[in-house]
Amino acid sequence: MRAVVVDRWMEPEELRVSETPAPDLAPGSLLIDVKAAGCNFFDILMCQGRYQVKPDFPFIPGGEVGGIVEAVGEGVTGFAPGDRICASTGLGGYAERVVVSPRGTWKIPDSMSFAEGAALPVIYPTSYAGLVVRAGLRQGETLLVHAAAGGVGSSAVQIGRALGARVIATAGGADKLEVARKAGAEVLIDYREEDFVARVMEATEGKGADVIYDPVGGDIFDRSLKCIAWNGRLLAIGFAGGVIPTVKVNRILLKNIAVIGLHWGAYAQHEPERIPETFRALFDLYEEGAIRPVIHGTYALEQAKEALLELSGRRTTGKVILEP
Repeated sequence: MRAVVVDRWMEPEELRVSETPAPDLAPGSLLIDVKAAGCNFFDILMCQGRYQVKPDFPFIPGGEVGGIVEAVGEGVTGFAPGDRICASTGLGGYAERVVVSPRGTWKIPDSMSFAEGAALPVIYPTSYAGLVVRAGLRQGETLLVHAAAGGVGSSAVQIGRALGARVIATAGGADKLEVARKAGAEVLIDYREEDFVARVMEATEGKGADVIYDPVGGDIFDRSLKCIAWNGRLLAIGFAGGVIPTVKVNRILLKNIAVIGLHWGAYAQHEPERIPETFRALFDLYEEGAIRPVIHGTYALEQAKEALLELSGRRTTGKVILEP
């Protein structure tokens, strides 16, 4: 089968498609005909050897797919060949076939495309668990979403709006702000041209944002502490800006705020019961029309390097998808 195979630490521009044996269907697993694979920033870090998980060589990157069940392993129930699914793969998604665990696989609604399915398993549970489970976002509260035009940011805007929050979005440039507006943001801030702290305080009449969703880190995290409301919750989702921030605890104390982390991947180990309930909620929101993955573009498997360079260069709005 055709796949993107990584046999040493490499940069995105070095990625190539090669022929490799198809994976074996083991008992208790599913063989998936991959129709779409989601691209994530951690794929780049993994190829470079900079991610916390360092697979043995050779490996195939790609942590989420949409596709069709081709075969069902011994002992698996609840799935049949022909089922339309999305799946968290961990590895192996940048290929024509992948073997996955049923525990990380979900049947998708008939109205959901494979590209949308591939865009869902990482970013939407991250945003839902962050906003609902961790931050307890409530109807009528103000939610500030940074990098709101990206895949993870746009999912947070959509979910926040669906929960009844007033959403303030930051992004760089008019085109990206338009993506955030379409996702449901009410207040739009171009961080390249405006001081988001001042704009947030103005938009909230001096109160600040009740919940702040930060996938960027660094200076964005630091400055967010200046526009958070009393009893506010600052969600640390990731560090796409490349700098892991620190915080002086007195700032947490003085404003009675909470700094909250979210590691969605660890729920499988620590709170596995949260995973199916989160996906049920997301599929319900999709069928209600409250959420819909924003797709930046689709690329052929041979264009994996171009897709990841677009992602690393911050030229994307929404999700980047490979179609084997």
